[in-house]
Amino acid sequence: MATEVFAPAKVNLTLHITGRRDDGYHLLDSLVAFADVGDRLGVALSDAPHLAVTGPMAAGVPLGGDNLALRAARLMGADVRVTLDKHLPAAAGLGGGSSDAAACMRAVAALTGRPLPDAQAAAALGADVPVCLLARAARMRGIGEEVMPLASFPPLNAVLVNPGVAVPTGGVFARMTQASNAPMPALLPDWPDAAALIDWLAAQRNDLQDPAIALQPVIGDVLKAIGAQPGCGLARMSGSGATCFGLFKTQAAAQKAARALARPGWWVQAVTLS
Repeated sequence: MATEVFAPAKVNLTLHITGRRDDGYHLLDSLVAFADVGDRLGVALSDAPHLAVTGPMAAGVPLGGDNLALRAARLMGADVRVTLDKHLPAAAGLGGGSSDAAACMRAVAALTGRPLPDAQAAAALGADVPVCLLARAARMRGIGEEVMPLASFPPLNAVLVNPGVAVPTGGVFARMTQASNAPMPALLPDWPDAAALIDWLAAQRNDLQDPAIALQPVIGDVLKAIGAQPGCGLARMSGSGATCFGLFKTQAAAQKAARALARPGWWVQAVTLS
């Protein structure tokens, strides 16, 4: 038996770093949405773990037992044969490896009937894995293990741009000058439409954006290029970078911006976030 699963790109619309635990893990408060672009996995139960990678972003994906998708299956007590069609850039702030892991766990659950792990166990694989298991708009807190799905979330027309540089998360955190910042409001609004959501997001932050720009100045260039596009309501970096997003009122405006932002070496996608 085999099944196919989709691993959508995760986008941190906000990322507030609110503290640091004694064990060194940072606390966060983040509004997360998922795009209609991502990786695809074919998963089958197997006597031994195996991973084959295809797709435009296949280069550099670890094939051994340390691959997150294989580790995720092992967490659920299964060995699997995975074919990963890789479309998301690595080390890009899009949770690609975490989304692959979450998709693999959903596949194992479908194939075996076993329950998905709880958020605490999933977070042991990576901070983004619990929210990627949900794969819908949510608020993420703690070190990633506190995930609260949003009752309502207006879909957003967006452009995702990655300039083709890897940004190591540890390096970004090392450049932070302040580790205890204000969280988002305790109660999130009930946004009536995308315009209201974009206006609200503009008053929030990504506390890793400036440290990431210090590490890779091209991120600042990407943000300026996105923000200069007609109809862009907000340009911000996702996660720890280097992918940035722009939010637009219409799908047509987002698609036009994507065409205008095409550069050699840049990964550019017009998407819907939900």
